[in-house]
Amino acid sequence: MNWYAYTACFFAGVFLANVVPHFVHGISGDRFPTPFAHPPGKGLSSPTVNVVWALFNLVVGYILFRVGKVSGGDDLALVIFFAGIVAMSTMLSVQFAKKQALQPSEQKPGNVPHP
Repeated sequence: MNWYAYTACFFAGVFLANVVPHFVHGISGDRFPTPFAHPPGKGLSSPTVNVVWALFNLVVGYILFRVGKVSGGDDLALVIFFAGIVAMSTMLSVQFAKKQALQPSEQKPGNVPHP
């Protein structure tokens, strides 16, 4: 396979990993950072913006998945795809942990802490 197909595999993993937090927050009705917030990536976007951003990531990730032929039986393509997932997931976990540490936690009315 050509180098650009492996690059597509990596970024397919990146985009598909990015679907999860935006989609979950969006369909849960929670505000969450997106590139469209003010400031970008730090402010909070509406749940609808998050769902749309998640669906955009899903479409781009799927296209890259097909271009990279991740499911074509090439083990290296699959490893690179999962490396993209690991890279994005790790980066997001660090970024959002820092963001939560800087902001006081918000309690929603009716939320009861679990023991």
